[in-house]
Amino acid sequence: MTRLRRSFGAPLATLIVLLTGIWVLGLIAAPQVIMIEQSLWKMDRPAGAAELSVQIDRLYNRLDMLALDRAAARTLSTPSATDAKLAQIDAERAAVAAEIADLETRESTPVRTWTLTNYAQMGQAHLRIFAKTILAALAVTAIAFAVCYPIAFAIAKLEPPRRAALIMLALVIPYAINELLRVFAWQMILNYGGPLNAALGLLGIGPVPFLESGSGVFVAMVYAYILFMVFPLYNVLETLDMNQIEAARDLGAKTWQIHRRIVLPHARPGIAVGCIMTFMLSAGSYSVPYIMTRGTAAPWFAQLVYNRFFQASDWNVGAAYAVSLLAVCTGFVFLMMRLLKVRLRDIAK
Repeated sequence: MTRLRRSFGAPLATLIVLLTGIWVLGLIAAPQVIMIEQSLWKMDRPAGAAELSVQIDRLYNRLDMLALDRAAARTLSTPSATDAKLAQIDAERAAVAAEIADLETRESTPVRTWTLTNYAQMGQAHLRIFAKTILAALAVTAIAFAVCYPIAFAIAKLEPPRRAALIMLALVIPYAINELLRVFAWQMILNYGGPLNAALGLLGIGPVPFLESGSGVFVAMVYAYILFMVFPLYNVLETLDMNQIEAARDLGAKTWQIHRRIVLPHARPGIAVGCIMTFMLSAGSYSVPYIMTRGTAAPWFAQLVYNRFFQASDWNVGAAYAVSLLAVCTGFVFLMMRLLKVRLRDIAK
């Protein structure tokens, strides 16, 4: 805070801290805390609900009997006796009706029970989908890194500045189009009657079931999230001193040795950021696998979370599923930090 105040002045420093606090607490921490809290309880019918139902039935029978008594009271000989009897019956009917209303409220009001059973709802079938989603996200991350690392290195170190700018522009321009439109475009490209299968048909190959086999999902995801891998790699590789590479070549190092010993160690923060972002986006993707498989293939885990919330209307189980996915993604963050030996400070840069 002192450094901020010296740099920007007290009013602007206070505003920066306030907006940062709102962002961290209101948009990051609070939603996660609410989701975790929602996953730890469920609504149950109150204990003794069957006994309450029996009591309610008895009171309704008592109301019917009082209605008959009220009709019989009108036949009394004197008006004063009739009025007194009717007043007594009406008072008793009001008391019975109030008791019925109280018992019905107790019967219909569920009781919040704190439990971990929401997490146990993930049966064997859903666990397989969960594991398949995580493995697929890891595969998408690995493919994206294999595709983007050469591109980022070439842009950062091999191409002249003007050509590098054109390549970066070519990567960015498609993202001016909505993600759903880009995914639908890939669906048409990889369809049985699409241009790719038409080209393969000219070579006597196919048609290849890209969409039905699930390979189309990997293609669309790598394309959808390629910038999240390229930009972190490019930013860190741009700071690499080419003199180190030239010195390694002068000492007789081969290309793969240069990358293993010099380039990759230097690029560890960018690799960590790119892998983390690509993995988390892939693991939590809903639209890409649904569109690319036309909703006919086995769902990804994000689709199960959506179904729990909006189709089954079971927000507690949906929250438990979402927290499970969050836990795995958080674990992946710390795993990448440990494997690549980077700190949060390095990633933040």
